[in-house]
Amino acid sequence: MASNNTEELPLFAGLDDAERSILEACLHIRSYPERVTIVNEGDISHSLYLILEGKVKVFTRGEDGREAVFCTQGSGEYFGEVALADDAPRSASVITLAPTRLAILARDDLLRCMRDHPGIALAMIQGLAGRVRRLTEQVRSLALLDVYSRLIQLLTALAEDRDGELVIEPRLTHQELANRIGASREMVTRILGDLVRGGYLRIEGQRMIVAGRLPSAW
Repeated sequence: MASNNTEELPLFAGLDDAERSILEACLHIRSYPERVTIVNEGDISHSLYLILEGKVKVFTRGEDGREAVFCTQGSGEYFGEVALADDAPRSASVITLAPTRLAILARDDLLRCMRDHPGIALAMIQGLAGRVRRLTEQVRSLALLDVYSRLIQLLTALAEDRDGELVIEPRLTHQELANRIGASREMVTRILGDLVRGGYLRIEGQRMIVAGRLPSAW
C-alpha cells in the first residue's frame, strides 16, 4: 500500500469516512528493514500494529531454543490486538521477514475511538472473532491430524496462483515448515523428498511449485 489510508485495511473496511479519518489521525507510520524484531515475547506494550507493506512472522521460543511459529502475516493484516484487552506481557514475538511498513495505533487512542464510535468497536470484535476461529483450527489440526496431513494443509494454504501455477515464494526452509506444524525437520524433509520424487512438488531456486494434486495420505 502506498498510503496510510485505513480504507485499504480489511480490519477497518466497514467504517465510514468519518471513522476512518479519526483513526488515521492516531496512526504513527514506521518502516523497518528485514529481520528486525518488532515485539518481544514478555514485553509490556500496548499498541496495535497494522501491516501496510511487507511481511512478519509471529512465533514463540521454548527454553530449549526451538521455535513454534503461529503464522506469517502480510499487507492488510495486523498483530498486537491481545495486549489491548489486558495488561499482561506480550504472548509472542514478531520479526520482519522483508522490509516492512507499519501503522501503529496506541491502546489509549484506539480505546477512545472505540468508546466514541461503536462502528470501530464492532470492526475490532469481528476481526478478533476471525482470529479466534483461525487459532481454533490450528489447535484442531495439531490435535487431530498427523504430520503429513498438517504439512499438506500448510503447503496448500501458502501456495498462491501465479499464471496458472500454485507457487510458494519465497519457499520456507524445512526447519521453518517444521516449526509451523509442530514436527521434526527430519520428518518434513522425508515427506517433501517423497513429494518431489512423486512429481507433486518442484523446487526452483527460492520457489516451491505444487505441480500436482497433493495426495490426501502418505
